[in-house]
Amino acid sequence: MNIFRKLLFPVALIYWLVTFIRNFLYDVGIFKSESFDIPIIAVGNLSVGGTGKSPQIEYLIRLLSDQYQVATLSRGYKRSTTGFVLADENANAKTLGDEPFQFYSKYPKTIVAVDENRVEGIEILLDLHNKPNVILLDDAFQHRKVKAGCYVLLTAYDDLFCDDFILPFGNLREPSFGKNRADMIIVTKCPNDIDELAQQKIKEKLNVSQPVYFTTIAYDENVYNESGKLSVNKIKEEEKVVVAGIAKPKPFFDFLEANSSETLVFSDHHNFEEKDIETILNKAKNNKIITTEKDYVRLKGLLPKDKLYYLPIQSQFINSGADFDKKIVDYVGKSSRNS
Repeated sequence: MNIFRKLLFPVALIYWLVTFIRNFLYDVGIFKSESFDIPIIAVGNLSVGGTGKSPQIEYLIRLLSDQYQVATLSRGYKRSTTGFVLADENANAKTLGDEPFQFYSKYPKTIVAVDENRVEGIEILLDLHNKPNVILLDDAFQHRKVKAGCYVLLTAYDDLFCDDFILPFGNLREPSFGKNRADMIIVTKCPNDIDELAQQKIKEKLNVSQPVYFTTIAYDENVYNESGKLSVNKIKEEEKVVVAGIAKPKPFFDFLEANSSETLVFSDHHNFEEKDIETILNKAKNNKIITTEKDYVRLKGLLPKDKLYYLPIQSQFINSGADFDKKIVDYVGKSSRNS
């Protein structure tokens, strides 16, 4: 931890107190949470970014879409618009934000909306002619104005919330006992070969009574663009530029064996400007440009379409995935019957 963060410890104590009081006032009912007669699943974390919320939202979309009309509602981080926006053929990463636009692009049957006011966003969704049967709230663990029926809390394998401290001394948005609001906890971005003993040690460390699941990031065997796809094994052998504007890009670089290639790192949700595009093109020197799926929706149209490719990822349960699926499906089914 750097010296500057240590100096901010007194500020962190004040922030801890403020978030504690806020949560307490919601817990005792002085601050009101709005409930809705529809299954609502909130996916979020206690820390600032990098836990894999988007892959988990996409996992839930795939799990539920065959049986239900699914809607996702995000705030639309770094979008150019305000208020409620419903994704349609005119939508793009600027009007929705990169992750919601990614949902819309991959799952066209899913209703995708953004609104910084989640209560108003849900109300508008429920007034649609083709209204959803279930709503997935993206990055909404701290959004307590809405009372979700199911809370899925994510924590990254290499950055567990129990090892962290509140902002700005650490990276937690609220004290770690916020974990008690979760219905289930997922340890994300685990090594593929994590064994049961290691999983048990993490469960003991988290010190929770809720079910704990373990997932890993599964990378696709191909990279894609508008024209088609190429084998990752082939791409690994080529000269290329690898571009990432995500919170923790190292696993992405490692998978592509990018240590022998040019790499460019930008901040999470980076808004690519003309100077950035010039830098990428200069580095590429007519070679292929490989990026993440989230960055692709922002770079598409700014770089030559025959040179720009993206690598898809999915959240994959290491074990007990069927149990997680059953709990989610049972919750949505029961809540739908009661609505």
